[in-house]
Amino acid sequence: MTGADEVLATLLGLSRGGAARAYAKALNDVGFAGRAAMQKEFGEVFNQVTPYIQKSVRVKMATAERLSVTIEPTYYGGKGIDPQRVLQAQEFGGRRRDKRSEVALRRVGILPNGYQTVIPEDPFPGSVDQFGNIKGAFITQLLSYMRAFGEQGYRANMTDKVRGNLHRGGKKAEGRRYFVAYGRMRGDAKSGHLAPGIWAASGTHGSNIRPVLMFVRAPSYSSRLSMDKVVQKAQLESYLDRRIRFRFREAAGV
Repeated sequence: MTGADEVLATLLGLSRGGAARAYAKALNDVGFAGRAAMQKEFGEVFNQVTPYIQKSVRVKMATAERLSVTIEPTYYGGKGIDPQRVLQAQEFGGRRRDKRSEVALRRVGILPNGYQTVIPEDPFPGSVDQFGNIKGAFITQLLSYMRAFGEQGYRANMTDKVRGNLHRGGKKAEGRRYFVAYGRMRGDAKSGHLAPGIWAASGTHGSNIRPVLMFVRAPSYSSRLSMDKVVQKAQLESYLDRRIRFRFREAAGV
C-alpha cells in the first residue's frame, strides 16, 4: 500500500485539534454569512433602517475550544439604546418598551398612563434626522423645557431665563414655546380642538401651531422580523454542510 504514511499523518493532525479547528472555521464562515443575511433582512422589513441597528449585528466567533457561533445585535454601551430592546417587539410582537423620554414625561405627569409618543406625519422642523427618528439634541431640549429631568438632572431643566430666550428666538431661529394639549381626553376647553400631545406655538402672538410629539395609546406590534425565516432564506444549514466539507479538505491538504 502506497501513501499510507501521508494518510496516517493527516489523521494524526486532525486528531490533535485539526478537526476542531476545521469545525470552528466552518462555523465562523456561516456566522458571517448569517450576519449579512440578517442585515439584508433589516433593510427589507424596515423603512429607513438606521446604521446603528444595521451595524449592531456582531458575530461571536467559534474557537477550537468553543464550537459555537453567535450572531446577534449587540450593545456596547454609550449613548445608544440596546438594539435588543429596539428589535424585541419586531421579533416577538406585542407592546414595545417605553423610551427613556416617555418614562421622563410620565414621571412628571405629562404623558398619561397607557400612552406612548409618536412623531407626527409632518415632523416639527428640525426635530428628526434623515432616518425619521427624533434627534437626541431635540428631545433633550424638549425634556429640559418641560422640566422632565429627575432630581439627579435638575440642572439640565431649563430656567425661566433660558425659556424666555427660546420664546423670543433670535437671528437663526424663530421664537417658540411648547405646551401640552390633552383635547377631549381630559376635557380641556382651551385645547379641545387639538389632538393629545406636545405642541409648539411660534410666529406672531403664537399663531403658528404645530404638533411636536403625539400621545397615542400604547400600540401592540405584530411580528415583522423572524430569525428562523432569515436562516431558511439564506439556507445556512446546507451552507454549513458545504463549509465543513471544505474546511476538512483544507485541513487534510486535499
